[in-house]
Amino acid sequence: MNAYLPGYNVIAEWAERRGHEIVLVVTPPVGTSDRYDKNAAPFVLQLPRETSVLVTRDLRSVAAPVIASLVPDLVISAAFPRLIPAEILGLPKYGALNLHPSPLPVGRGPNPGRLIYEGATTVGATLHRTEAEFDTGAILSQRERPLPDDLDGPALFAAWNEMLAEVLDEGVARAVAGERGTPQDPAKATEAPFYTEAERRIDLTEPAATLRRKVAALNVTSPQARVLLDGTEAIVTGLRLISSDGPAAPGTVLAHHDDGWTVQAGDQAIRLITG
Repeated sequence: MNAYLPGYNVIAEWAERRGHEIVLVVTPPVGTSDRYDKNAAPFVLQLPRETSVLVTRDLRSVAAPVIASLVPDLVISAAFPRLIPAEILGLPKYGALNLHPSPLPVGRGPNPGRLIYEGATTVGATLHRTEAEFDTGAILSQRERPLPDDLDGPALFAAWNEMLAEVLDEGVARAVAGERGTPQDPAKATEAPFYTEAERRIDLTEPAATLRRKVAALNVTSPQARVLLDGTEAIVTGLRLISSDGPAAPGTVLAHHDDGWTVQAGDQAIRLITG
């Protein structure tokens, strides 16, 4: 159950590696949820042509009987923007499991990159049992590691993909062995909603390391970071830390380039690459 190609790829690669068969992909129609990008290419068009796909917004009366007819061992979801009803959760032999790119119960919700945006020094991934509410089920496997040294959006994306593959391998084995997993502690839970428009614009009075972290978090899947300089708002596709020749007020443009600017941040100069 999926609506986002990178999430599907993690599961498809695991299935091929382990000799399992994906008998059906269930996905909602484009635009039926605000949880993922409505403007993205339709997920169904990105799947291999031999894939059996059910596109429906009706999980109870349409998806549940189709899934039941296949007698699945597992139902696995990743980046699926709908709550999965009990009519489906009770079908698979070994249960319904969900991949989530945060160290749950921290970072529940559609935007785990927010943890890094707000100051987390680690990146994590979890495989947990799917329950009636998003990201609340017992944990079967989890990873958490320091942020990449080469911190940017692609590096975070690669770290998540690596850890998601690991927790899927480990957690499914535990589910098949009959383990229920470790219940989450609700007292430690935090939510990770989407960024606001204001949060997407970086503030050049902040320290350079903070700006680098925020740009990386904003640009995990596509460039969302923005900056307003010289009266122009631009998309920031990359940020590099550099040393400045002398003191300048935050936001001062130190040099112009064909692909951006060198500017003064709160504590040092940075190179903004724009597109």
